[in-house]
Amino acid sequence: MRKALREPLLHFLVLGLLLFAFFEWRGGGAGAGRIVVTAGQLQHFAAGFARTWQREPTESELKGLVDEYVKEEMAAREAVAEGLDRDDAIIRKRLRQKLEFLAEDAVDQAPPTEADLRAWLTTHPDAFRVEGQVALRQVFVRRERPGASATAEAARLLARLRVAGSGADTARLGDPTTLPPELSLGPVREVGLTYGDAFARAVEAAPLGQWTGPVESAYGLHLILVRERLSPSVPDLAAVRPKVVGEVIAERRKRALTALYDGLLTRYRVTIEHPAAPAASGGAGR
Repeated sequence: MRKALREPLLHFLVLGLLLFAFFEWRGGGAGAGRIVVTAGQLQHFAAGFARTWQREPTESELKGLVDEYVKEEMAAREAVAEGLDRDDAIIRKRLRQKLEFLAEDAVDQAPPTEADLRAWLTTHPDAFRVEGQVALRQVFVRRERPGASATAEAARLLARLRVAGSGADTARLGDPTTLPPELSLGPVREVGLTYGDAFARAVEAAPLGQWTGPVESAYGLHLILVRERLSPSVPDLAAVRPKVVGEVIAERRKRALTALYDGLLTRYRVTIEHPAAPAASGGAGR
């Protein structure tokens, strides 16, 4: 009998019975009660296993997954009953995320209609506007050059180019430069980044298909011919549908979260206790 009383297994059994009696005395705590593993959860466990291992779980493996879930559920309930979730920044942040996910998920259940998307595109055109584009040819004239001044040389070349027209051969005209003789169709903004904003504005104002100039940049003088120009425009919905859908859903989620917290604030009274102001130091000397 004494040997049996010294057995560790018996000690654990007695301790377990005492703990069980304690929780029963407390009314079972928040963790007591039924734990139901639904058919949907079983399917979820099996699907997760299959994604990881590329095969269906065996009966024993599925039981192991269920056992882990039950342990986690029991531990979570007991931890909440003991107040272990309180004052834990990580848990509080995670709970907030889950609450917000639920609010956002409710929004996602109703995708925006065609009318919603068109209305958003109409009221937010600048977010989708395609910037102006331009393609041009150019002849470069250096500012510092021997002989005739740069301005006079540019005027002479411009007259020659206008006679030759848009198809003029410019290979031997102007001064040598590493700048490209032609710019393919691209955003006017990029022209401004390379040659300066004043140059880009002059390009936007230049007549189409006619040599003009000289236009000044940080490099020197340019004679330009705008070959093609596309004005800024708002594209059709079909061209920007994914982006419009994303913005509409993001705005709906934002409104849903605002409504969520506005509603919650009606159920709480928030008191902010500011620290007391430091007492003024006495003026008496020693």
